Amino acid sequence: MNEVLTWLLDVVQSVDPLVRTLLAGVAMLLETSVLVGLVVPGDTVVLVASTAVASPLEGVVLGVAVVAGSLAGESIGFWLGRWLGPVIRRSWIGRRIGEPNWERAQRYLDRRGGLAIFLSRFIPVLHSLVPLTVGMSGYRYRRFLAWTLPACVLWAAVYITVGSAAAGGFRQTSQEIHYAGYLFVAVILLFVIGIAVGKHLLTRAERRHLEDAPPAAEDMED
Repeated sequence: MNEVLTWLLDVVQSVDPLVRTLLAGVAMLLETSVLVGLVVPGDTVVLVASTAVASPLEGVVLGVAVVAGSLAGESIGFWLGRWLGPVIRRSWIGRRIGEPNWERAQRYLDRRGGLAIFLSRFIPVLHSLVPLTVGMSGYRYRRFLAWTLPACVLWAAVYITVGSAAAGGFRQTSQEIHYAGYLFVAVILLFVIGIAVGKHLLTRAERRHLEDAPPAAEDMED
C-alpha cells in the first residue's frame, strides 16, 4: 500500500505547480458556476492538488487560486442571474434542473438573506443555484461578495489543509510504519464522510428552516 500511494502522490507532485494550481482554480470556477457546477467535481480536484503542496507558500498560492476560481464562478452565476435569469430558468436546461430546486433556492434566500449565500457554498445543488438566484433577486453585488468570500476562504482552507497534512504525514511515516498508507486512506475517507454528513445535516437544517422560519428582513436594493 505504501509503495502504491507513494507512486500516486509522486505522479501528482510531478505535475508543474503552476499547472496544478491553474487546474484547481479552473475546476472551482466550473464547480461554482451555474449549471456546469452540478457535474464538475471541483472538490476532488482541489483535494488531489493539495496532496502535492510542498511548502506553506505553495499552500497559500493554491488557496488564492481556489478562492479566486470560486469567486469568479459565483460571480458569473450572479451576473447571469441579473441579466438572463428568467430566460435560463425557462430554458430546457432550467427545466432539467427542476422547478422545485429553483423554488428551493429562492425560498432559502428569502428566509435566510445573506446567510443563505454563505451556507449555500456547503450545500449540494444550492451552491450552483443560489448565486444565479441572488442575481435575479436584485441583491447588491458587493453584499453578495461580502457573504460569499469568507465561505470560499473557509472551504479552501479546510480542503487544502486536510489534503496537504494527510499527504505530508504519510510521506514522513511511510518509511517507518508499514501501515502508513492505510492511515492516509482512513484520514481521507473520514474527511470525505465528514463532509458528506455535514452537507446532509446542513441540507436537513435548511429544509426545516424553510418550513418554520419567517422571511429574513435584509436590504435587497441594487
